[in-house]
Amino acid sequence: ETFVKMFVDEAKIAVTLHHANIVQVFDLGRIGEHYFIAMELVRGRDLLQIINRLRALKRRMPVPVALGIISEVCEGLDYAHRVKVEGRPLGLIHRDVSPSNILVSWNGEVKVGDFGIAKAAAIKDEKTATGTMKGKYGYMAPEQVKGEHTDQRSDIFAVGILLYESLVGNRLFKGET
Repeated sequence: ETFVKMFVDEAKIAVTLHHANIVQVFDLGRIGEHYFIAMELVRGRDLLQIINRLRALKRRMPVPVALGIISEVCEGLDYAHRVKVEGRPLGLIHRDVSPSNILVSWNGEVKVGDFGIAKAAAIKDEKTATGTMKGKYGYMAPEQVKGEHTDQRSDIFAVGILLYESLVGNRLFKGET
């Protein structure tokens, strides 16, 4: 039940987002007991796959390529952070900006995906249970890890980590906790 609610909440948020750097959601539906989200197909690889492939080849991502990808990620997040629904700011925070959620198409398009744990201030019933961690630890801002108040700056913190990892080819924060 919790998973289905999170799934439906993701679709409600994502369907309001229309930007070239965000994976487009076309439809949310249910067939019998099964829910689905129809999303844009991005033919390519995610940033994690790209970084891992370069690491295996003992190569680094060229600086202009890394900066181009990160610039496009910032464009998408800036839009998501500022989006309004019915004239009111949605107050959206992605909360899971990580390499596996950044898609790069074969044509070079960069798209932010997976708003599954996004937090929207305008959606009153969306709450994270106290003590529940949402996101990947290695990309969380300190206040997010501590369970404190987060805002859009938490996403920007994660983007800085993406840039570091794209350029260096290794995880910035690696650990079990």
